Amino acid sequence: MEPLSPELLRGSLELMVLSVLADGAKYGYLIQQQLRTASREMVDIQAGTLYPVLHRLEKDKSIRAKWDETTGRPRKWYELTVAGRKRLVQRTQSWEAYVECVRRVIQPGMETSPSPA
Repeated sequence: MEPLSPELLRGSLELMVLSVLADGAKYGYLIQQQLRTASREMVDIQAGTLYPVLHRLEKDKSIRAKWDETTGRPRKWYELTVAGRKRLVQRTQSWEAYVECVRRVIQPGMETSPSPA
């Protein structure tokens, strides 16, 4: 399959980042890798796309960041806050409702579309 379109990513990237952080703190590259792996390589975001999302989530206190230099290389680790966990639950519920809505709208068209040759 091809990577997701930028339009689909724009509307869902924040939810995916929150979800990746739900199981523990990660630094940027690990977040990128986990998104790529979990999506079966359909989500391959660049740092220039990821870091503005992380900064926005940090600004609204959904995540917190801290520097760690114990591995020999300074890395900024991100983790969910209590507010971030609540946001994750709310955004997941909204996303599931949205997916169901889209499914209801497109299903009739899929049933009447001619089969590919």
